[in-house]
Amino acid sequence: MILYVGNIISGHGKTATTIETLGKLLQKEGFDIRLTSNKKNKILRLFDMLWTVFKLRKKLDYVLIDTYSTTNFLYAYYVSKLCIRFKIKHIPILHGGNLEERLKHSKAKSDLIFKNAHVNVSPSMFLKTVFEKYGYTNLIHIPNNVELAEYPFKYRKQVKAKLLWVRSFAEIYNPQLAVEVVHGLKLNGIEASLCMVGPKKDASFEKTKALAKELDVEVKFTGKLSKHEWIWLSADYDIFINTTNFDNTPVSLIEAMALGMPIVSTNVGGISYLIEDQKDGLLVKPNTSKEMISQIENLIDSPELVQKLTQNARTKAELFDWEVVKAQWKELLIVR
Repeated sequence: MILYVGNIISGHGKTATTIETLGKLLQKEGFDIRLTSNKKNKILRLFDMLWTVFKLRKKLDYVLIDTYSTTNFLYAYYVSKLCIRFKIKHIPILHGGNLEERLKHSKAKSDLIFKNAHVNVSPSMFLKTVFEKYGYTNLIHIPNNVELAEYPFKYRKQVKAKLLWVRSFAEIYNPQLAVEVVHGLKLNGIEASLCMVGPKKDASFEKTKALAKELDVEVKFTGKLSKHEWIWLSADYDIFINTTNFDNTPVSLIEAMALGMPIVSTNVGGISYLIEDQKDGLLVKPNTSKEMISQIENLIDSPELVQKLTQNARTKAELFDWEVVKAQWKELLIVR
């Protein structure tokens, strides 16, 4: 039996996390896998995670742990401690784009989690490289995945400044930059529109709405959408923008690549390990609307560039198809 520990929070109006997608896919592959926890309160969620490990301790072969860099890092720490206590193999799955700060400033906790792990799974080569730099050796790379059949490729012969942004509204993702980009495009005489998809996570949502009103920029805020809903919505837009200040290997970018949307993204964290500038996307410095505006204008003026980027991106997205990635999970989790 396998226990998967993570934040099951889509039922509380939040974006679905990896446990809700990967966990269900592993179940479909025949693994006896339990998922925890869906408690809304963070303290209750932690207790639920720990209780579930304790309750199932004699039956468990592995415990998978979604591991982030924010306060949820403590979930991984306490669950790992309990696994070590009962000699259960634990496998952290490294998600936090800012996990390096934890390696720097929470060394004892990091060592307990990662050095005692059966293995650490890094969905991005970026984080694998970071962890190796800090002396961790028990690492493997299994990429994030999508079910490619769910993402119809739309051929965009020529694009307009119809921009789509998909992320939770959180300060680290810098949603205000998207509004500044549309404002700048309009000042340059370009007709532009912006749709922002995602749930509210912190005060950045209100700040983004206030900035749009201040700059007189019309923005469509959809709130949280299901995967199928935003895939359907994406057909009405041409360019995918990613404004984040910290990141790992976001699934939303892989999804945009699969859908045939040319991407303009800030070059932070693990983004350059996913997108090769000028080959399958365009990368710009973080928090610089001027560069992002310039690259969007390049896409509008160059159908050839759009074709090159989107076709290369779709080819790369195929490497993340579940039909490809699942073999690596099976190799790791099948108990022999």
